[in-house]
Amino acid sequence: MTLSRAIGPALAATLTTAGAWANSIDQIRPDAPALAQYGAFPIGVQTLDVTIPDSIDVVNVKGKTMPTYDRPLTLEVWYPAAEGTEQGGTYTAILRDGATEVTLNGRAARDAQPASGTRFPLVIISHGYPGNRFLMSHLGENLASKGYVTVSIDHTDSTYSDQAAFGSTLYNRPLDQAFVLDHMAELQGPLGDIIDADHTGVVGYSMGGYGALIFGGAGVTQASTEFSWGAPNDLLEAHLAMSDSHEALMDDRVKAIIAIGPWGNNAGFWDTSGTAGLRVPTMFMAGGDDDVSVYDAMRELFTGAVGADRHLLTFDYANHNAAAPIPAPIESWEPVEGLDFLPFEHYADAVWDTTRMNNIAQHFATVFFDLHLKGDAAKAEYLELVPDSRNGLVDLDDAGNPTEDHTYWQGFAPRTAKGLRFETLPKGQ
Repeated sequence: MTLSRAIGPALAATLTTAGAWANSIDQIRPDAPALAQYGAFPIGVQTLDVTIPDSIDVVNVKGKTMPTYDRPLTLEVWYPAAEGTEQGGTYTAILRDGATEVTLNGRAARDAQPASGTRFPLVIISHGYPGNRFLMSHLGENLASKGYVTVSIDHTDSTYSDQAAFGSTLYNRPLDQAFVLDHMAELQGPLGDIIDADHTGVVGYSMGGYGALIFGGAGVTQASTEFSWGAPNDLLEAHLAMSDSHEALMDDRVKAIIAIGPWGNNAGFWDTSGTAGLRVPTMFMAGGDDDVSVYDAMRELFTGAVGADRHLLTFDYANHNAAAPIPAPIESWEPVEGLDFLPFEHYADAVWDTTRMNNIAQHFATVFFDLHLKGDAAKAEYLELVPDSRNGLVDLDDAGNPTEDHTYWQGFAPRTAKGLRFETLPKGQ
């Protein structure tokens, strides 16, 4: 099938004209905050296929029968590449309809030789339901360029092309994250040689955020283990707050979590004691008008997580697509078979520009992980912000340097933090 017939002549012409800019995941706007910029390392990327042996096959549970299988996961791994690696490459991804192939343009070189002589912290990236390993590829590339090995998971039963029973996602999401940490820690060869899994961060979007919070100590409620639409046969009791099985999931190699639009508190998956169990420094990112995970429910997670130092970055007026998804592929702008909505709606926000949100997320992820995974204490000043960016004062001297009265957000040029709020609560409060 020709490109014109597949997506329409108007979009085909747009793609042809756009050339290398089409479906770009690596754009940095001129008004992006300071630490959104790509780092000094060239980037490599590899795809790994792994299996979790003897997993419960949740999709095929019938009655009290609990079949098992070797659960397959596909991983996209970005990493600092050897000096001189030529940059630029493409990814073949699947659109939200689960069938349409799209080409994404990025900076990473496929199967490039990894850098050597240094070990880099690990960051695990976990998509929503449904999603895929490319949904936050902008962040995977960006962090790799700054000295991280980032691994993004295709969660089986939860991708665009294999979306299945929701109970599988509820049960497996934190288990997938834990397995990938172990797998990457034990990886052999040149790539394994540069991974410092003792300093690991987890980024989770929507259901990925749900999993990350469980992995970080926030056990679920008894009621959530009994939902008729949830995980069958009380499987979710494995993640029950204060249970031995949930405690066994904890991993002290996880030093920081970023939960973007985390789903679950809106549906009764946490209570006060469960939320208080979160024990890993956490940054929440949320749209102020999120009606999927529900903004007020996410604020309750932020305020109730008294066992951890935490932050909440709010994108005022944004909905559930705040911060995480790549810019909507051009193919998503047209109707597709199998969906009763434009796939564009899965990626984009009605108010915010996606690239701007991506850049802001890249900035704060760099700050947060540099602080907690690399021990770069100087990055803390980027988190010492007036809560409402509208109240930040721009006061510069004749040379353009901040005066003592300058309180505008660190790393943001004047006027560019508009629409953002940032709050911090220390452990114990």
